[in-house]
Amino acid sequence: MDRELFEAAATVRRRAHAPYSGFPVGAALRTGAGAVHAGCNVENAAYPEGWCAETSAIAAMIGASLGGNDRVIAAICIVADRSNGNLTTPCGGCRQRIAEFAGPDTPVHVADPSGEVRIFRLGELLPAAFAQEPPA
Repeated sequence: MDRELFEAAATVRRRAHAPYSGFPVGAALRTGAGAVHAGCNVENAAYPEGWCAETSAIAAMIGASLGGNDRVIAAICIVADRSNGNLTTPCGGCRQRIAEFAGPDTPVHVADPSGEVRIFRLGELLPAAFAQEPPA
């Protein structure tokens, strides 16, 4: 497990705004340039207008980016309580958002707050991702 990403995700998870679901989630990613960005879920009474933790971490990355490898996700870690006894993986929308900035071999660490982790490759979680068309 990537301890630095786990610690960043676990820390920001404790700051989540999840008054409706009671299900705080934290995410931290490392860029190709080595920077770490974290985000948590932010719920809204006008469901489903909230933000997932992965979305928040990606937004932090983009906001800090100067371009190039600053906009490439080299690895990501999501920390959440278990759901139905299973480690919580990113929702479908977040899988596609991650794919916007990562390749199919990018490691996706999913962990519970105790540190139990499973590592997937993005391609396992989203085998038929929409892909960007290269500019003509």
